[in-house]
Amino acid sequence: MDQDTRWLTRYNEVIKFIEANERNPSKYDDTERGLYCNWIHHNKKLFNAGELKEERVGAFKALLAIIEGNKHLNQYK
Repeated sequence: MDQDTRWLTRYNEVIKFIEANERNPSKYDDTERGLYCNWIHHNKKLFNAGELKEERVGAFKALLAIIEGNKHLNQYK
């Protein structure tokens, strides 16, 4: 499996997780940490540094929009 296929597979896993659970992966849960800390966080660093591959930028921007829409609001204002 090449790197592009692995990236797309992990991207689809994150999308399916968000759709199924109606929330973002947690960085505190061990089973979800791989999706959040390893994959999303790493790609966010690459994106902000301008090092993410051009063919991935559009899909990752769409994912960031979904993640931003699922952020929890502080209940204790």
